[in-house]
Amino acid sequence: MIEILFLSHRIPFPPDRGDKIRSHHILKRLAQIAPVHVATFADDERDFAEEPELARITRSYCLVERRKPLALAGVEALLERIPVSLMAFRSPAISRYVRDLVARRPIGTIYVFSGQMGQYVPASFTGRVIADFVDVDSAKFEAFAAKGSGLRRWIDAREGRLLRAEEARLARRAHVSLLISQSEANLFRSRLPADGKAKIAVRALGNGIDSAFFDPAGVAPAEAMLAVPGPRLVFTGQMDYAPNITAVERVMDRILPAIRQREPAASFHVVGRNPPSRLTDRDQRDGIHVWGRVDDVRPWLKAADMALIPLEIGRGVQNKVLEAMAMTLPVVLTPDAATGIDAASRREFLVAQSDEDLVAAVFALLDDPAWAHGMGLAARDYVLENASWDAALSDLPEIVDVGARTARHAS
Repeated sequence: MIEILFLSHRIPFPPDRGDKIRSHHILKRLAQIAPVHVATFADDERDFAEEPELARITRSYCLVERRKPLALAGVEALLERIPVSLMAFRSPAISRYVRDLVARRPIGTIYVFSGQMGQYVPASFTGRVIADFVDVDSAKFEAFAAKGSGLRRWIDAREGRLLRAEEARLARRAHVSLLISQSEANLFRSRLPADGKAKIAVRALGNGIDSAFFDPAGVAPAEAMLAVPGPRLVFTGQMDYAPNITAVERVMDRILPAIRQREPAASFHVVGRNPPSRLTDRDQRDGIHVWGRVDDVRPWLKAADMALIPLEIGRGVQNKVLEAMAMTLPVVLTPDAATGIDAASRREFLVAQSDEDLVAAVFALLDDPAWAHGMGLAARDYVLENASWDAALSDLPEIVDVGARTARHAS
């Protein structure tokens, strides 16, 4: 029987951040299609604690600690003239595992999760290659460069330029390239070189959400957050991720002070792992609460009055938005945060762009509790009807094409 190799830049367990949530559900679905082998990285001891789960679902695996400092990866990337993102995920152990696995097992499909892992696809491999870019990383770094200055601007511009070339290389190598939404797929396609673009297959494979897990009926609110006066606004996410930091500082510096001029008791709650000191230093000041890593985000969403997600740079579908919607929380967000979610503003969430409009949107919902409540209910209905994982991954067997090729091989 033909088998699958799944290459992922992070171990798909636990599913507690956006990229790991997607890779987790894709891996589980692939394991239902054919035997799966996995090569991936662990960032810390908590990741290694998930090794039994990885072993349970796979035929074999290679789990490597990612220990190279980013500064060292940057220097090496400069010397080799490659993106830092690739050098940071370079591992001789994974290279050996992939080479040996392809030589001794009937690997028919290699599923590349995130562009950094495309470097491990052997040049001699003749099977099917699926490149799941998730979103357009090169465009994200170009956006960072446009907002930056000095050395940081040069670094981000270099990364964006080199990643764009690597994305095109991997897209040409792959049988199909996947992006998280149709808008992201259109953007990816528009950035490919004109030469040979027509022969590159690009399509959307969306994200889903476990609406049975993210159900407000099954969870109690976080008491620590309830003890803080309201209205309580919440932002959840990986807090060492630059766009999330920028969004949170936007609230802390400009949006929350404007809200507190009218609502002095209003508070803003940041929930997510690895917040930097520039955020934690502001904890317990001026209505700001930085909770850091929590075991379960649902009680914190349940304790909030509203989710406020003012992303300035957003690529792909934001899980934090879908999670808040599933928990019947009214969501105020920017167009970047709403990308890829085909919900209606003012019905399932409320979209605003400028600081002034975001403040006005918050006040509009606070002043009309019935509207806010109805928006939360409509948001959950949207998730139930449009954002299940079963629906999101329904095309995966056809994309992977293992069954058809197994039948052809047997004949």
